[in-house]
Amino acid sequence: MANNNTELKGWAKYCKEQNIEFSTKRIFIDGLGGMAHGLFASLLIGCIINTIGMYVPLLKDIVVNPWGSEALAGANLLIASKTAAYAVQGAAMAAAIAYSMKAPPFVMYSTLAVGFAANALGAQGGPLAVFFVVVVAVFAGKLVSKRTPIDIIVTPFVTIVVGVLVAFLIAPPIGKLAVALGTLVMKATALQPFWMGILVSALMGIILTLPISSAAICAGLGLVGLAGGACVAGCSAHMVGFAVASYRENGVQGLLSQGLGTSMLQVPNLVRKPILWLPPVVASIVNGPIATCLFKLQMNGAAINSGMGTSGLCGQIGLITGWAAPLCEENAALGVDFAAATANPAMNWIGLVVCSFVIPALVSWLVSELMRKKGLIKEGDYALDL
Repeated sequence: MANNNTELKGWAKYCKEQNIEFSTKRIFIDGLGGMAHGLFASLLIGCIINTIGMYVPLLKDIVVNPWGSEALAGANLLIASKTAAYAVQGAAMAAAIAYSMKAPPFVMYSTLAVGFAANALGAQGGPLAVFFVVVVAVFAGKLVSKRTPIDIIVTPFVTIVVGVLVAFLIAPPIGKLAVALGTLVMKATALQPFWMGILVSALMGIILTLPISSAAICAGLGLVGLAGGACVAGCSAHMVGFAVASYRENGVQGLLSQGLGTSMLQVPNLVRKPILWLPPVVASIVNGPIATCLFKLQMNGAAINSGMGTSGLCGQIGLITGWAAPLCEENAALGVDFAAATANPAMNWIGLVVCSFVIPALVSWLVSELMRKKGLIKEGDYALDL
């Protein structure tokens, strides 16, 4: 037993020296958060650039080709930027995951190749495959980082070879599993839009407020269509809901920080007093079925937008992008009805405004005011240190 304890202490010491941490926070909170940031800096910003190019007439015809290259003949600046952003999403996710997990420089740089491989092999479930593959590659790279005189060779070699090997082994099945789960949720929502609208909206709103990335989960499962619309409704209900419910304590700054930033700011208050969660949860329960049954709100753009809510208006931009020109043609195979999503433009816009802002604000305000009168919410409960 003494020898086993010595070995355990030795391994624990080695892990500490290499900054290797097998914890839920490091892997699933930091890692998934990094994945979402990588997607934001590639796929999502590409989506926004593409939307600007489609909706701003003066920018549609900007052609930049100073050297007369035939490959860039007639290339529109925004389309070229979007294409480049989409192309590096696997590498961007990998680098962001590695950075969030505090990977040393050579490990982080080397995960670019790993992320590219995992994203390609994972196909439609690429984001989730990238997450798991890069986590393994980062741990492998950290094991050898700065342990040899030729670190510049050993660390990238181990990180890339181990990462690509793991990608070949697990990325395809993870990708298929992610697509299957996402398809199941989307088909269930299409068959039971009322009940699934409630479930998906409430659950995704709660996930968004927790220190877990709802955007990464939506992207990993490829949640689009009516299920994506329910996700937008739930996430918006929590962001706008907390912003309005806490307006007495936090004013305009709090309104903007939570409504356009993140409802995670309320986590310390929620830990102290969980009942404070009730107003936005009720708003999401009301909002979900209205989005799926009345307005038939569909996300037929990038799945990451489904989990963004009103953060930077990314959820709304994703909806608008899909109406203008379907971003992901492969979503058709997942049951996204593009024709239905674009059949009634006026109803689409009304639904976007009502489900993103009106219902979340109104229901959360009414519930929070009732709770204040009953003494369940006291002055200062929602206060933020902004």
